[in-house]
Order: sequence, then C-alpha cells, then structure tokens
Amino acid sequence: FSGLIWPPVKSIMSVPGHSPQQGDETKLMNFEVLRNNSELFRAECTRLMLETDKESKRMQNDDNRRLDQRLRDIQFLKKELELKLEEIIVEIDVLIALQSRVAKALEACTETLKVSVVCLEERRKHLPSERLHDEVDKELLKEKEVIEGVASLLQRVTEQITEQIRLDRSAKYQLEKDLKEKFEAQCIDNSCLLMTHHSINNLQSLGVTPKQWENISDINMTKAEQQQANSLTLRALVECLLEQTAADMQKQVQATAAAFQLNVREIKSAKSQMEDQLAAILSEFASQERIGEDLQVAIAEREQVMSLAQARLALRRQRPGKEQCHDPAQSQLLAEVQNHVQQLHEAAAQSDEEQRALLRCQLELQEGIEMKANSLYIDEVICAQHREPIVIHNF
Repeated sequence: FSGLIWPPVKSIMSVPGHSPQQGDETKLMNFEVLRNNSELFRAECTRLMLETDKESKRMQNDDNRRLDQRLRDIQFLKKELELKLEEIIVEIDVLIALQSRVAKALEACTETLKVSVVCLEERRKHLPSERLHDEVDKELLKEKEVIEGVASLLQRVTEQITEQIRLDRSAKYQLEKDLKEKFEAQCIDNSCLLMTHHSINNLQSLGVTPKQWENISDINMTKAEQQQANSLTLRALVECLLEQTAADMQKQVQATAAAFQLNVREIKSAKSQMEDQLAAILSEFASQERIGEDLQVAIAEREQVMSLAQARLALRRQRPGKEQCHDPAQSQLLAEVQNHVQQLHEAAAQSDEEQRALLRCQLELQEGIEMKANSLYIDEVICAQHREPIVIHNF
C-alpha cells in the first residue's frame, strides 16, 4: 500500500560483555517493538481499507448519479427528437397532399389549355370573310398565354415541393437514426446503471464528449427545424400562388366567356337583321316583279292605243283633197301616247335593273346569313361544348 512506510526491524544480536539476562531483556524489548509495529501496521491497513471503501462507494455513487443524469438527458433529448420527428412527418404528409393539389391544378391547366387551343383552331374554320382577329380571338390568345404561364409556374412549384419533401425526408432520416442511437445508448446506460462489480463487462470507450453528444442531436433538430420552417414558407407561398393563379385563370376564362357571349349576341343580331332585310328584299323583289308585269301590261295597252291613233291618222289621210286638214288633237294624242309608251319602256327597263340589283342583294344576304350561321354554330355550339367542362375554383 502506498503511504505505508515502516521502519525495518533491527536484527537481534548478543552484545559481548553482557550477561545472559541482559540479552534476554534486549530480545524481549525487540519483540515488543516488533509486535507494536505490527499492530500499528494492522491499524493503518484497516484505516486504509475503510478509506478506500468509502472513496470507492462515493465514486460509484457519483458515477451512478452521472449515469442517471445522462439517462435523464437521453430521455429529454429523445422526447425532443420524437416531437421534432412527429412534426417533420406531419409536415411531409402535408407537403405530399399539397403536391397532389398542385398536380391536380397542373392537370386542370393542361385540360383548359387544350380547350383554348381547340377553340382557336375551330374558329379558324370560319369562312374567309368571317375569319377576323376579333375580341374573342384576343381573349382566347390571352387565355392561352395566362394558362401557359400558370402551368409553367405550377411545374416549377412541383419541382420545389419535390425537393423540399426530399430535404424533409433527409431530416426525418437523421432524426430517426438519432432516435435509434439514443435508444441504444439508453439501453446501454440502463445496463450500466444496473451493473455491479459481480457483472462487469468490457465497454467501449466513448467516441465523443458529452458536449459533442448533445451537439449531434441539436444539429439534427436544428436541421429539422430549418427544413420545417422552409416547408412552412414554401406551403404559404404555394397556397398564395394557387389562390392567385386560380383567380387569374378564372378571371380570364370569364373574360373569354363574356367575349364569346357578346360575339354570339352580335352574330345573332347581325344574322337577324340580315334575315329581316332578306325578307324585305324578297318582298320587294316580288313587288318589283309584279310592277314589271304591270308595266308590260300597260305598255301593251298603250301600244294598242298608239296603234289605234296611227290607224286613224292613216285612214284620215285618205279623205278627199279638199277634206285634208291638219288635226292637231289627233297628232297630239299620238305624240303623247308615243311618249307614254317610251316612258313605260324606260320604267320597265329600270324595273328589270332593280330586280337584278335586288337579286344580287338577296344572294349576298343569303351568303351572309349562311356565314353568320356557320360562325354562330362554331362559337355557340362547338366552342361552347368544349368550354362547358371548364370550372376554375381554388386549386
């Protein structure tokens, strides 16, 4: 034992010149000293054993306290990690649901874009005179641009959400790994706490310091918190984008629908006016035909009167010489009749010209009505059928 230093025991030797009694006394004294030294040594050994036992128990109690504290630390960190893991799992589920919503919104954009393109293609089937870049075409092109922009934006958002889910899953993996290690450490430390000097196993030395051990979990939880914060920010942004893009698309779809409705009303109005005009033209044409026929009858009648006057004048020229006299009334009648016949012929020619003009108007109106009917069918029937499923709500 360290600290135990005992003087060496002196050899017992006879001293020349002394009597045997004196030698015995010396021996007895030496024996007494030796015995006393042995008793002192025994007492010191007993004290040392008591002190080492006390110190050993104190150190063991301190170690048990530290192990107990470490177990409490592990339990605390485990609860923190479990809470953070639960939060990140919920966040991943929410992001996956949001990703599904964005995918559905993107699909809705794709379908709506197809409708816009089909409507533009259908409207190109208008007859050449009706194939104008009107307000409906402008709104359809604007609708196509808006939807393409929204689709592109949603595609980028989908990629961002996918990446954020990957980062969240990475943080989840680290938390789960940390939790697994914490559980293993807790089991080992529990075993150490229950271990006695009768059940000693060789344990590996610690790979990290307690501070480093705490920092590992802090780093994992900090990363998880950062990714959770990033996820919340991304979700808020995506929710805002979905709401805004849905509103923009709804506004543009409504504007296009309003342009279609206005255009259909205008086409119907123009077609109705053309039909009314055609009915008036047909009526006028029939009246003009009748007046032309009446003019021909009048011409025939006037020509008969003119023939009668001519016959009378010719017959009266056969009177005897002295009876030959100029009859101004008869001549004036003939002149007037001839003038009337000429006027009736001019009126008949004008009537024919009017009929030809009315016929041209009739054909032009019929062609215009046919064009309007074709345009109306494309805009009111074909395009309406394609656009009927379009319902834009908040994605």
